[in-house]
Amino acid sequence: MRNNMILIAAVDKNWGIGRDNKLLKPIPEDLKRFSELTRGNIIIVGRKTLETFRDKKPLPDRINVVLTRDRNYTCEGAVIVHDLEELSNYIDCMAAQAFVAGGESIYKLLLPYCSKALITRIDEAYEADTYLVNLDETFGFKKTFEGEWQESKAGVRFKYVDYVRV
Repeated sequence: MRNNMILIAAVDKNWGIGRDNKLLKPIPEDLKRFSELTRGNIIIVGRKTLETFRDKKPLPDRINVVLTRDRNYTCEGAVIVHDLEELSNYIDCMAAQAFVAGGESIYKLLLPYCSKALITRIDEAYEADTYLVNLDETFGFKKTFEGEWQESKAGVRFKYVDYVRV
């Protein structure tokens, strides 16, 4: 398995990422950044995450890889894989960057193969039911960039924080 994947996520103060299969707080500026970073590349998501996309369809202008244990799952326009071996066989020969884009179980499974993490920190705590591991306390990751707090059009205070595997 390639070990240069990039984890990308928005988290609250408690590293919460979602509730009831929805983002905690959609931030228009962050969604635009996500689109710009992932366009032309690979995104790896779980089935539930893909089903949160508009019309439950893959995101345009990128290769959408869905990692699911459900062997009967199909989704037009997406590549479906069922385990790490299938994922590795599909993405290892591709030159495109691979972004790990959720949800919780996909992040946990693929974190060991990520060399970077691009995190959007939200300056609030929400009621979450899914979480990302706290990278500030995770052995093997080091913060390399921390931006200034910004106020989004949606009234959410956020900043970008980057981590690398050491």
